[in-house]
Amino acid sequence: MRLFAAVLPPPERLDELGHVVDRLHRLPGADGLRWTSRPGWHLTLAFMGEVDEELLPELRVRLARAAHRTPPFPLRLHGGGHFGRRALWAGVAGGLDELRLLAERADAAARRSGVAMDEHRRYQAHLTVARARGEEVDLHPFLDGMGTFEGARWEVGELVLVRSNLPVSGVRGEQPRYERVGGWPLEGAGRGRRPGEPG
Repeated sequence: MRLFAAVLPPPERLDELGHVVDRLHRLPGADGLRWTSRPGWHLTLAFMGEVDEELLPELRVRLARAAHRTPPFPLRLHGGGHFGRRALWAGVAGGLDELRLLAERADAAARRSGVAMDEHRRYQAHLTVARARGEEVDLHPFLDGMGTFEGARWEVGELVLVRSNLPVSGVRGEQPRYERVGGWPLEGAGRGRRPGEPG
């Protein structure tokens, strides 16, 4: 199973972002971008890739523990950015330290469950809204359109494990389908982090 841990913003917060993205669709060059599917919008915490189903019980236990240790925290979707000329994303503001800690704990939970994770990199919170189809797209007009976006605040209260089902039809523009595999409430037990121990 192709899995990742995520925070799922509530539908009303995604609707706010959706209004901005709808305007971006009308800009020149928008057809040079592959726009992500709104039902699949999420904030990835830890991408695990292909995970052996035998590891799932241990992974669930460790993700539950990570959520249990982490208190709920506020976030809002805010502004935007890009990765080179490849991807356009909405940023986040608010409890970024707590979000990074939850990402570290989700990553550690996967590693300790035996999941072969990529090299650990500093967490960059983002919600991908589009990817370039080629190298010729100038993202600056889209970044300008995202720059003033300020979503309303919500409280993150759950760590979610998601399965990504990749497109198989070969139809241009088909999107991955995301399926919720599990979710655990953030409970805030043991609010302090022990030195050197993220998860």
